[in-house]
Amino acid sequence: MIWKQILIGLSILLLLPAQESTEIPRLVNPTVPEETEEEQGPSADDASIFSEGMARTMTLSVPAPRGLILDREGFPLAQTKMAYHLALDFTAYEGPAEAETAVAWAQDRIAEANALVNGDQQYSDKKLANYYRNRRWLPRKISQIFSESKAKELEERLPTGLTLLPVYLRYYPEKSVGAHLIGYVGAQTVLPSGPINEGDPLFQSVMGKSGFEMIFDQKLRGVPGLKKILFDKNGTKVLDEPIRRPRPGGNVITTIDLDWQRYAERVLREGSKRGAFVVIDIQTGEVLVMASRPTFDLNEFVPYITNERYKELSEDPAAPLFGRAYQSAYPPASTFKPVVSLAAINTGAIRYDQKFDCPYKIKIGNIWMRNHSPGPQGWVDAKRALAKSINPWFYQVGIETGPQAFLSVGRRLGYGSKTGLPLLGETAGVAPSPDYIMKETGRPATDGDTANLSIGQGLMEASPLQVAQSMAAIGNGSVLMDLQLVRQIQDFHGRVIEAPTFKKRNDLRLSDIALKTTREGMRDVVHAPYGTGQRADLGFTIMCGKTGTAQWKPKKNQNLAWFAGFFPFDNPRYAFAVVYEGVPGENVSGGQKAAPMVKRFFRNFQTEIEENLKPAARALIVTEDDEEASETGIPEAIIVEDDEIMTEEPVVPIPTTDEPEIPSAIPPAEPVIPTVPGEDIPEVIPEAIPVTPTEPEAPADKPREAPETPADQ
Repeated sequence: MIWKQILIGLSILLLLPAQESTEIPRLVNPTVPEETEEEQGPSADDASIFSEGMARTMTLSVPAPRGLILDREGFPLAQTKMAYHLALDFTAYEGPAEAETAVAWAQDRIAEANALVNGDQQYSDKKLANYYRNRRWLPRKISQIFSESKAKELEERLPTGLTLLPVYLRYYPEKSVGAHLIGYVGAQTVLPSGPINEGDPLFQSVMGKSGFEMIFDQKLRGVPGLKKILFDKNGTKVLDEPIRRPRPGGNVITTIDLDWQRYAERVLREGSKRGAFVVIDIQTGEVLVMASRPTFDLNEFVPYITNERYKELSEDPAAPLFGRAYQSAYPPASTFKPVVSLAAINTGAIRYDQKFDCPYKIKIGNIWMRNHSPGPQGWVDAKRALAKSINPWFYQVGIETGPQAFLSVGRRLGYGSKTGLPLLGETAGVAPSPDYIMKETGRPATDGDTANLSIGQGLMEASPLQVAQSMAAIGNGSVLMDLQLVRQIQDFHGRVIEAPTFKKRNDLRLSDIALKTTREGMRDVVHAPYGTGQRADLGFTIMCGKTGTAQWKPKKNQNLAWFAGFFPFDNPRYAFAVVYEGVPGENVSGGQKAAPMVKRFFRNFQTEIEENLKPAARALIVTEDDEEASETGIPEAIIVEDDEIMTEEPVVPIPTTDEPEIPSAIPPAEPVIPTVPGEDIPEVIPEAIPVTPTEPEAPADKPREAPETPADQ
């Protein structure tokens, strides 16, 4: 069992116990060879290249354990654990040196291995002969992967010629939670099959293929070690010592709150077929929730995914591989109306209390543009127009203000550009410039285009993340904060090596009266008897919100429902956006579909939120010259708020030595990973399977004008 000790000691570096894994799928891909065949160079039997008989000296690379991806409280989102293969140990073969006889011996061992694990692995004589000639000093895996507890069960039952080959296995304990953000790993290189070269890897290493796993791959990967192994002429190992121990990768501490992320995905799952939910901390710019529905189980990609299953996921009409929260470009609909209100009052195009006559429909050019509900609304000011989402008011005010004036404010709130977060495939959305309008329509913007844009339709596009960001900026009132998805990067000791600083992206330059009027109108959306978002009322705080119902795919009669906003009204802390994708023909509205999901989510965390909304306690500093603090404490210049103190994020204790000793015993067993009978396992994901799938594009269907807008109830 000489090889079992090679990696087992490294399990001390695996920081957290893993939960029971899902079943590992078989790979069936007859068009891709199970291994990369190399042209045969000098054989290991060639004494002019190698030492006499079975004597060999080799230096092998030992991949490092991959670091953790954690939520803001230190709970694991991605981790590494030990797993095993059954492997051929050709050093136990004592028959004639001819490859033909050795292969027959190997086939007998493979049959015994299949019987032990209920496998059906098959290997050609040609491949086994090639391995025997070139690499017989190293174990050759011949089974699918299984857990440490299974390995412990098999340990005493292994016949001569079979050994346990330990490897690292990436594991995602939350399965589908946050899958689009976390991403997955894939094989880094193809294991060699020719003669052993200096620095050949002891086993397969992995690299990030999507999400955080890919973006922070260099931080997570660690530094490989080196091991020197010496065999005498009889094939007996006489030396096995580390030259350099592998250094584990660092840890990525995200801003995501795992409890909140889990519950947001549950709310989406139970309240919609497709949609997204984003929550942002207004004070820090940290993203607490980034949920998309539907999602997928990351463990399906470990250690690889079958052709059939990947095709099923990529061709699913629901697009589970698509991160709707940040990759979708939707018309923001009425969630954009607060931008028009802010711009109109801020530029002086209208007075904050100016009223406009709002009939059921208004003729603009040759088109009648209607309200979402029948009947005249009378003379309406900005606050009532927001609360009741009255389209004719925004048609008129948008034209009075001018499209580039309110779109300029929209850009200052984050529309039309990426957030700058570490995200793959994030959409920039569209806040159209005159040149863009000319390019798309072949003409300058008309009043009809302006009316459409003023209600977030036409050429306007935004992701749920951008809509939530704009709400955070309105809640902040003075600046657009840089958003954050990562709190810290730590080395494997838990020492902070990178931490972002909270900074503004740009100044909003909005007047107090524009902000006050718009915020009060958004408050009335939820709390006035005529507001369209009353179903979002939390009861324990005053919320500002905005419903929205977007015409999305008119050819399919498919619409969107939005609810976005922030709270509390007087000192905003949390901003959010929820989008609900209606099915073709479904009658949806923001007040009916999206607002109740917001209420359900935040009510679930009422106690925690109420605690967080309390004013921060002040730190009391007593100097040697002042034994008793005064009534006011200390001078303002040295009073610090608790939440301004930068501390390391909590993580599970980590070994403090750079070079942990390799233990001689198997650590406590982990839950069993079911073994699955299957074909021979390739060393890497075959080329036929894209390792970084191209995400489906956001639907391009969007109206160029605004016919009757669905109800915003």
